[in-house]
Amino acid sequence: MKIGLVCPYNMFQFAGGVQEIVIQLAKELRGMGHSVKIITPRPRNFSDTVPEGMILLGRSAKLNTPFATMVDFGFEADPEEIENMLAEESFDIIHFHEPWVPVLSRQILSRSKSINIATFHATPPTTTLSKSLLSVVVPYTSSVLKYIDGYSAVSDSAAEYVNTLVEKPVKIIPNAIDLDAFVPSKTKKEQSGKKKILYLGRLEKRKGIPYLLEAYQLLRMKHDDVELVIAGSGVKRAALEKIVATDKIPDVTFLGFIPEQQKVPLIQSADVYCSPAIYGESFGIVLLEAMALHIPVVAGNNPGYSSVMRDEGSISLVNPKSTAEFAQRLDLLLYNNEIRDVWIKWAKKETPQYSFDRIASMYLDLYKTTSKKTNDHKA
Repeated sequence: MKIGLVCPYNMFQFAGGVQEIVIQLAKELRGMGHSVKIITPRPRNFSDTVPEGMILLGRSAKLNTPFATMVDFGFEADPEEIENMLAEESFDIIHFHEPWVPVLSRQILSRSKSINIATFHATPPTTTLSKSLLSVVVPYTSSVLKYIDGYSAVSDSAAEYVNTLVEKPVKIIPNAIDLDAFVPSKTKKEQSGKKKILYLGRLEKRKGIPYLLEAYQLLRMKHDDVELVIAGSGVKRAALEKIVATDKIPDVTFLGFIPEQQKVPLIQSADVYCSPAIYGESFGIVLLEAMALHIPVVAGNNPGYSSVMRDEGSISLVNPKSTAEFAQRLDLLLYNNEIRDVWIKWAKKETPQYSFDRIASMYLDLYKTTSKKTNDHKA
């Protein structure tokens, strides 16, 4: 099967969950014997050699969205360039990730003669602003959906939006991680004398890091053998550093951007991984990464994270804005070894279902089922 995977975001900067999923899905599908190419925007001033298995179209543009996150997404491509690419490649399946993101996906969809599959990753925040913005986004999205043959979403919360717009079933296919890369270390980790809370991700408003600082500050009133490490870059770094300095919060370290090859040892060095996101999360790939490494998690109780932290794992979920509750949950998962053991046992049992071979097989089933239904309908 010849498959095109369309990612609307710049694959070379601001790497996020969608980009990682597309790259790993392409790798897994190729390993299953399929021909796969990634179609993605051409970064501004791009002069490097195009990586093998990748097609660059149009150009990308940076945007600081009203949802308080920075994106670098595909801007308009030349129609003739798109038509030539589609004619040359003649894909059996074109799989669009976040097809509602303007405008590259719509340009390809409107010209595609392949079976078109869509995957929705994002969960819009439930604020007055976001609802008003959705009133603008919905007409654009509706104009895209008429070209799509099969639908999927990474969680129920991600499917909620598209379910209001289409009558066709939306198959839930969760995100995955490379379980071969996230293997718990058998070597004893270095002891600094302090228990480590780690945040790893973008430094943006929706990530709720100020609430983590408040909870950590409260926790430090009870324990002086704990530290907080904040890894990642983003527009809020200076403001967060100012909070730490002004409030004189002890033992907080900002590491800045972390290359992918340093992610595993960094997470492995933590005693608790914390992601206090308050909205805009449809899943939580980094939670899976911590689970695979057997590092207990404290996470915001948003719908996306709740879809991952189920059963015994729900003890990880907390309202980040409730400082006392947040601090107590950090305390529990840092210092209560019995609870930590229960959580780790749950994580060991839960993680295997998020392997890429399983997820790729689910997508292949969607491709084949949708192709058969579409072809039968045309006949």
